Order: sequence, then C-alpha cells, then structure tokens
Amino acid sequence: MEMPNAHPKTSRSVVLRAFNSPLNLEEHEVGEAGPGELVVNVAYGGVCGTDAHLWSGRLNIPTPVVLGHEGLGRVEQIGSSELLDSNGDLLHVGDTVMWASSISCGTCVPCRIHEEPTLCERRTTYGVNIPASDEPGPSGSWSERMTLRRGTSVVKLPAGVDPLAAMSLACAGPTMVHALYGRRPVRLGETVVVQGSGPVGLAAAAMAQLAGAAKVIVVGGPETRLAVAAQLGIGDHHIDVIGGQGPKAVVDEVYALTGGRGADLVIECAGAPSAVPQGIAMARRGGDYLVVGQYTDRGNVEINPHQLVYRQLSLFGSWGFTGAHLVAYVNLLPALTERFDLQHLVTEFPMVECEEALRRLGEGSVMKAVLRP
Repeated sequence: MEMPNAHPKTSRSVVLRAFNSPLNLEEHEVGEAGPGELVVNVAYGGVCGTDAHLWSGRLNIPTPVVLGHEGLGRVEQIGSSELLDSNGDLLHVGDTVMWASSISCGTCVPCRIHEEPTLCERRTTYGVNIPASDEPGPSGSWSERMTLRRGTSVVKLPAGVDPLAAMSLACAGPTMVHALYGRRPVRLGETVVVQGSGPVGLAAAAMAQLAGAAKVIVVGGPETRLAVAAQLGIGDHHIDVIGGQGPKAVVDEVYALTGGRGADLVIECAGAPSAVPQGIAMARRGGDYLVVGQYTDRGNVEINPHQLVYRQLSLFGSWGFTGAHLVAYVNLLPALTERFDLQHLVTEFPMVECEEALRRLGEGSVMKAVLRP
C-alpha cells in the first residue's frame, strides 16, 4: 500500500536569479501537499517564448523564480482525501495531468464584474510571479517535482494521447482556445490568414481547420518551419515572409489566394509589431483582425486609420488564457492528434540543457522545446 505522504522531500529546479545571466540548477524543499493541493512528478516542462522574455528581463517579475509555466506530470501526492479534476473526475496518485499556468483571484473587478479572468489584477502565474522561496514547494515546471496550489485547474490527459503531443501546444493551444472561442471565433467556410509559424501560429491554423475554415493561409518563416507545417497538413498554403519577398509581394500573394478580396479573418501570432500593419492590409473589406502575439511591448507601429474606417475592419485583442481554456485544449487533444502529428513538433532537452533549449528556440531551429527532468 502506498503511504500518502511518502514522497521525496526535495526537487532539483531551474532558478532565474538575475536577468541575462546563467540559470541555476538548485535543490529546493518540497513541502507536504495541503488541502486542495497536489505534488506532481514533472515529466515535461515546456519552453515558451515567454521564458526567453523572462530570461532577458523584458517582463518585470520577482526574482529569484523557478521557471516553467507549461507542464505535464504524474500525481505524486494529493493533499485532500478526495480531489476532482476540472472535468469532475476523481484524481488518483499516478494519474497523468496537465495544469493551467495561472490562478485568477475571483474577486477583483475584471474577475467579478467584467467576467474577464484573463485580465485579473492579482493573477498568480507559475514560473512567472511566484518567488522561488514561497512555500509549499517549487512553483515552476522546470523542476523534478512541483507543488500545485489550491485553485489550480488540473485535468487528466485523455487516454491514448501522447504526452509529447499534448506538450506541443501546451501554452499556444489554450491561448488560441481563448482567442478563437472568447474573442473572435472562426466561422464555417471562412478564409483565414495566420501570421506566424511558431507554436501559436500553428495552433491557430490547426484550430481554424478543425473549426471549418474553407482555406487557411500561413504567413511566416523561416522556410523550415513552413515545411514542417506543410508536412503535417497544418494550413493549406504557406507563404515565406523571411526568404526574400517584400511586404507588398506577400500581401499581393494573399490577395491572389483569396480571389482578390483579402481574408475574412487575419490572426496575428508573430509577436513582431511590424506584422500588424501588414496583417491589417491582408483583411478584406468588412473583415476582422485578431491580435494575439504581442505579449511584450516591443514598440509602436504606424497604421492608417482611414483604412480601418474605409474598409470597415473590426480589431480584436486576446490576452493569455484561463484554466477553462486549458481544459478545453486538453479535451480537444484527441481530435487534434487524430488529424495532426503534433508530437513531430517537439524536441526534448535534458533539464540541465535549459539554456541551450532557449537558444535553439530563439534562433528558430526547433519548433517546440520541452525539458525532461
């Protein structure tokens, strides 16, 4: 019989102590799980563009912090006699689970009145704004084990879904669930342009296809990423914006593929401010522009407001995701993995090679990196 509290008391974790400095592999205490809490044995910690922003100091966060806001692992300890996952299923030691990166407070004005928990004023985010010294244990997924706090949305991985496939879009997937469900859904028969061919862009394109888009055009680069997308059937057409075409030629190609009208919906997933004016130009008159990729402030761009009015465009922004969006992504995985070989997007790195994973991600030589404790 397994003893409920018989689990390792420490965890090796990757700690960010100073921006633009080497990351530290440190030993941290793992406390006993309290009521409503879980201790998980981390199988994979995802490496996201946000982690690169954190390392370079482009986001104002407390340090030291255990990095890693994407994760998948096995339940090692349950702090309550009975605890349900977000689908209402009883959790057991040994279950393979994923968890939402953030916990919204539920009481601030955006949470309580505006019903916008992604805009929570006191949102707690694993691997971002929980100091490494906070109890009850490591609060980032770049760890051997991690403590999930009370209020975390936890969901079992569906039977038959490969864990690496689930990790391929661990942050990008729920981000796009929020964007394409809560902000501007894809409608049947629409033509959709996706700007960006990283995980967020590929999540947008794949979900647009599942939602019934008639044509999905992926505009991104480098060419190797577009080739991977084409190989997996993500997107119907792929346009390289890095390989020599000028901005006007890219827009002209989009118009040629859309009967000279432009796209019904353009989704920005590139994270580059210069993509925004180009994306606006790709939308048809009366079309919509959904901006998702501008997670950090990288400066202003110039747009012509007359074009917004003359072409009667609607602009939407979408920020992050909640636990409900994470659960929706996990529940969608059987359909996504049946159609797309998502595991093919992932490259594994040992946890000790976290800096190499960040560098490879930054240079675009890997599509999705995960750390393996």
